[in-house]
Amino acid sequence: MPLVTFRSPATLDLPPGLRTVALRESGDAFAHACRTAAEEGAGAIVWVRRFDVAEFAVILEPEDPLAVARKAFFLGMNALADAVAAHTPPDRGVSIAYPDTLRFDGGLVGGGRLGWPKRAAEDAPPDWLVFAGIVRVAFSDQVEPGKVPNAAALDEEGFEGGGPALIVEAFARHMMRQVDIWQHQGFGPVAADYVARLDKERAGDRLSLDDDGNLVTRRIVGGTEMRADLLAGLRQVNWLDRETGAPRL
Repeated sequence: MPLVTFRSPATLDLPPGLRTVALRESGDAFAHACRTAAEEGAGAIVWVRRFDVAEFAVILEPEDPLAVARKAFFLGMNALADAVAAHTPPDRGVSIAYPDTLRFDGGLVGGGRLGWPKRAAEDAPPDWLVFAGIVRVAFSDQVEPGKVPNAAALDEEGFEGGGPALIVEAFARHMMRQVDIWQHQGFGPVAADYVARLDKERAGDRLSLDDDGNLVTRRIVGGTEMRADLLAGLRQVNWLDRETGAPRL
């Protein structure tokens, strides 16, 4: 199947307060944003002009200590899921595998990453945070969709079109909405939105986030409790194929 061709505008249509930093197709949005965060400042969305994936990273300058500010990752994942759901058929479910993997209609379609300064202290505001996301819009021309049942691409699942730029623009709008919710209602609604999207290993499990963003799973049968570590999950980035810079197949 040939690679689908979408529009590639010179810039993005973003909400006020955000601006575009465009990279060529071979760029790395996450690495570039982390490297230039101090220079670019808050509100910059680094965007790679690829045709197969929507790849971007947004620079934030939180006022909270790192231990609290890191929970902005969940805000970013909510916005990423909302961006995909807004432009795909409602009968195709969008879910999250804790902490960072995005699934669409059961297949791996993308994920999120979070970066912060290496020497940042947990009890002090970091100079910057970077949330980055990648969503697969089209399979490469070397991949037969039917041969990769565990992977998904939006153009194979009823994507309305407009290309990767449309997903990044939608993410930006949903991110600003999530920020507004956190500022006016606290982190609780953000966490509830995120938990509601999580895949469950067993029906009836009760999922929640603790104060550090770790996932707590309480078994409905037996009453046992398990905990998944947020930092360990963020370091692994299991959803990403580092050679291709795209979600794994």
